[in-house]
Amino acid sequence: MAAVMTLASSLAAAQAAIGRIEARVLLRTVLRQTDAYLLAHGDDELTAAQQQQMAALVARRVAGEPVAYITGQREFYGREFKVTPAVLIPRPETELLVELALKRLPAAAPCSVLDLGAGSGCIGISIAAERAQAQVMLVDASAAALDIVRTNAAQWAPANTTVLHSDWYSAIDDDHYDLMVSNPPYVADDDVHLQQGDLRFEPRAALAAGADGLRDLRYIIAQAPQHLRTGGWLLLEHGFDQAEACVRLLAAAGLLETFSASDLAGIPRVSGGRRAG
Repeated sequence: MAAVMTLASSLAAAQAAIGRIEARVLLRTVLRQTDAYLLAHGDDELTAAQQQQMAALVARRVAGEPVAYITGQREFYGREFKVTPAVLIPRPETELLVELALKRLPAAAPCSVLDLGAGSGCIGISIAAERAQAQVMLVDASAAALDIVRTNAAQWAPANTTVLHSDWYSAIDDDHYDLMVSNPPYVADDDVHLQQGDLRFEPRAALAAGADGLRDLRYIIAQAPQHLRTGGWLLLEHGFDQAEACVRLLAAAGLLETFSASDLAGIPRVSGGRRAG
């Protein structure tokens, strides 16, 4: 018979294997409770089923599987988003893209936004949730990703989001937007990081973008003026060493007021430009 485990002893065992923070996340997932509950009920006993579930989750994490895929969710811009291995895991540094977008959108007036390669939808949905009068179109080439987008949109911004299956601009027709955002693939195909850490488990099609990682950024930027309204902005996340190249591409496409912005770690993370007019 397996030894009886309390919440406290289960946390201690998991912490030795995967660390305190992740141990708490997994036990919260098993119990569907909060950190406060774990603290207040440390002497409570886990059922046999709960012990087995916790052991299974810890084993998955020890094997390298990202916590977000194990729990099925990740916090982004103050909201919990559903995630699966069909989409990239939302990351804190991407919140910069949302912040820069919000600064360029009216606080209380109609506007239109396009999120290219939406993945989980965390970027476009966060914008929609913060700007009730913005109409946000979220597109992705992956049908599996769009299922996740629909779930997240229904939870956080059902009234002002639309989901469309599109390979970048392929299904956009002649629509024009006040602002376009994208966190496209930008890792070089042979980058060793693709075989390390969480990236091993994330969809390669959402990460790798040719020999220099700029394939999709080039395409998005080159086609952007055809889909931006006069004065509209294009904002893009990119790799740590791609800001200069992105600014050159934005200028070559005829966009004005080109810039790059750094995340909280001081890494150039987002570049953008505005259509003339």
